Amino acid sequence: MDDRQFRNAMGKFATGVNVIVTEIEGEVYGMTANAFMSVSLDPKLIVISIGNNAKMLERIRKSGTFSVNVLSCEQQEESMRFAGQKEFEEKFEFDRLADAPVIKNALCQLSCDVYNEHTEGDHVLFIGKVNDLVLEDGDPLIFNCGKYRRLETLT
Repeated sequence: MDDRQFRNAMGKFATGVNVIVTEIEGEVYGMTANAFMSVSLDPKLIVISIGNNAKMLERIRKSGTFSVNVLSCEQQEESMRFAGQKEFEEKFEFDRLADAPVIKNALCQLSCDVYNEHTEGDHVLFIGKVNDLVLEDGDPLIFNCGKYRRLETLT
């Protein structure tokens, strides 16, 4: 199988859309991602996956902290901004949670410290220990087969 075929196969799995955010010396950096999941309740751990070539990799290593922001279906622009799909002139304003920058109005904001990291293939898995969280009501932004989507309730 070739890389494109594998990528298309993985795209069949619908995922939520997240923005990973970290801060170094007052400068805030964000990256859109969908590789995120919970790991443990005790302690409260999550995992994110960052490509070896992504600038965010060394930024998270340097800061030792990050936030995960689960986007609502109303936040496609935020996803596109941090994926580099769309340019914006205005500076993005972040909220704060447990001294970490977070995306305002995200359905879920998780403030994390790096608990561990594992290199697997061409990605690094960061295990994050959740320090604090905020939840909002709403529907998530979904990504499937290369397109943004919304949830639909089935009867």
